Amino acid sequence: MSRLTVFEDHAPDAPVILTEDAARMSAELGRIGVQFERWESPVSLSPDDDASVILEAYRPYLDTLMGAKGAGSADVLKLTPDNPNVPALRQKFLSEHVHTEDEIRFFVHGGGHFVMHVDGKVYDAYCEAGDLISVPANTKHWFDAGDKPFFTALRVFTDQSGWVAHFTGDKISERFPVA
Repeated sequence: MSRLTVFEDHAPDAPVILTEDAARMSAELGRIGVQFERWESPVSLSPDDDASVILEAYRPYLDTLMGAKGAGSADVLKLTPDNPNVPALRQKFLSEHVHTEDEIRFFVHGGGHFVMHVDGKVYDAYCEAGDLISVPANTKHWFDAGDKPFFTALRVFTDQSGWVAHFTGDKISERFPVA
């Protein structure tokens, strides 16, 4: 189940908000400019499906989303525990960073934690299949799918160069490990 946990950034053991209610998650994240939606999709795909099959199945949704966001491209990111690059990829995603464009993800399978660091608070949004999250440009954040990640996500980009992170150097993610 999707979940939002909010902490003061100096108190990683004391959540001030914990909810699995999608409407409350959307409202709380909306306060910091993050869009969160739970989509009911008639699309049913296998985790083994090729990226081109996934993109084609979601094309009507992607066209609408990309039009609304002014985006120009989309791709599929899959990560499974058997990927030999898991440790390096996890470390890269775990480092706090920002992007010069919104980071938009729709989870097709599996899940992971988008963790935003805004105005002295840490917002841990656990997203799973059917969840859309859009983190505004220049929002400090990191992503963690655990040491045995399993997810397939659609990524939507405005910038044709794709995922480009600007790392802050802050080690805050080490103080807020996901459960």
